[in-house]
Amino acid sequence: MFARFKQLFNPKNKDLRKRILFTFVVLFIFKLGTTIVVPGIDKESLGTKNLGFLELINAMGGGALEQFSIFALGVMPYITASIVVQLLQMDIIPYFAELSKQGGTGRTKLNQITRYLGIALAFIQGYMYSFAFVKGGTPIEYMMFALILTAGTSLLLWLGDQITAKGIGNGISLIIMAGIIATMPNMFIQAWDGMIPDGATTQQLAFGITKFVLFVIMYIAIILGVVFVETSERRIPIQYANKSTSSKLAKQNYIPFKLNSAGVIPVIFASAIISIPGMIASALKNDGFTLFVNKWLTMTTPTGFIIYVLCIFAFAYFYTFLQLKPKELAENLNQNGGFIPGVRPGDETVNYVSKVLKRITTVGALSLVIIAAIPIIFGAISSLPSSVRVGGTSLLIVVGVALETYKQLDSELITRSHTRGRRR
Repeated sequence: MFARFKQLFNPKNKDLRKRILFTFVVLFIFKLGTTIVVPGIDKESLGTKNLGFLELINAMGGGALEQFSIFALGVMPYITASIVVQLLQMDIIPYFAELSKQGGTGRTKLNQITRYLGIALAFIQGYMYSFAFVKGGTPIEYMMFALILTAGTSLLLWLGDQITAKGIGNGISLIIMAGIIATMPNMFIQAWDGMIPDGATTQQLAFGITKFVLFVIMYIAIILGVVFVETSERRIPIQYANKSTSSKLAKQNYIPFKLNSAGVIPVIFASAIISIPGMIASALKNDGFTLFVNKWLTMTTPTGFIIYVLCIFAFAYFYTFLQLKPKELAENLNQNGGFIPGVRPGDETVNYVSKVLKRITTVGALSLVIIAAIPIIFGAISSLPSSVRVGGTSLLIVVGVALETYKQLDSELITRSHTRGRRR
């Protein structure tokens, strides 16, 4: 890692440093935007002091929802739209299924549809949030606030695209990661305050410090666990009947399947799904429905936790098989003269790959559930504030995105090093 860091400061990698600097500048603009309150709103009269089940969305947005800033919605409407569009590709609507099979052209159209749907959802959510948190407003004012929030989400999507095109890493993912990192210092302060009350005796102070140290150790353990899960892979050996093809692929005579091929997507999707009832409850302002959501449909309740876990499993399988299609993989192997030793080409290869994917996805999904669940359970036992209980999910996203960004940067540096070596 130190060698890569040193290589980054090579004079010949000046353009790469500019891309990294550009990424940080855009993320700074995002953080700056989270402090700009929507015009026309009295900050003191906002009802965002206790977000409860919306705390995860607030964390992903860098505290923007609590401030009710122009970026209060974050990129969650886009994430929700992505869920809907990807579900529609599973032969639910033939048009979407056809687009998914059209390669780059189809992906471009699907991305456009996702953006339009995301903006529409942003306006709906913006109106709901305005109605829920801004007191004494008129329908016209709520619509104006919703338009401002929608514009904020649109700007974030554009900024994310700029990072992807001109910076390093996936822009949308980095914006989510930056938002979570920005809220972490305050989260640890709240954890400290919750474990060590004011005026604590010497014994209470010692006990509180011990709990806080255990809390920090738990976070470090989660980070190590995420790194292990994200870097673990199952390698299926491959042989090639064609020698020329074999020589080209001599450095990779296996197919690497990551233990967690879906990355952080299942947790983000599951969090978006579990937050929907909370958003509806906030907009309706119905005490009965709000009580029902708080009692049954939040991550800190048994039923809500079970739904959250099932969503993680479902999205882990869905996204893994959406990315790694066994039938297409078997066809590509056959076309290149490759085969899995001991497995016949065709349907037998498809079944074998599917079986392997199901097994490793089960382990990967279980790992995601454990990492996401530990802080929730810990928070319920220790009675920490709701902003602290979502730490596992937050760390999972932060570490996952950081690893993917590092891999992209590392790959870029390796490619440049090899290219310069050939020129010499």
